[in-house]
Amino acid sequence: MSTSARPHLTLLTDEHAPAWYAPAEQHAHATSPWTDLSPAGDASWRLEALCAETDPEAFFPEKGGSTRDAKRVCTGCTVRAECLEFALANDERFGIWGGLSERERRRLRLQQRSDLSA
Repeated sequence: MSTSARPHLTLLTDEHAPAWYAPAEQHAHATSPWTDLSPAGDASWRLEALCAETDPEAFFPEKGGSTRDAKRVCTGCTVRAECLEFALANDERFGIWGGLSERERRRLRLQQRSDLSA
């Protein structure tokens, strides 16, 4: 019998989503990285996401709340780049994605635009 160093990852269902999350039919703008696989592109990277093994509420702190714990998880995640790419492509407005807060992602988008126009 072999044991893996990392437990098998599964995607959470709506029943395990954080309190702020509502199914898409209730709030079209609300998404959850653990349950919404609808955006275009390959979302298989989510199966390797370390955030799937942790408390989802850490990734969506209250306004002014600490992002430190979520960012610490992201630091060791092997799919961090894919996560950030997904957030940028889908204009995610809330939460920590790819180790960056919404404000940090906004700054990155602005920097990318100015680099393209230069």
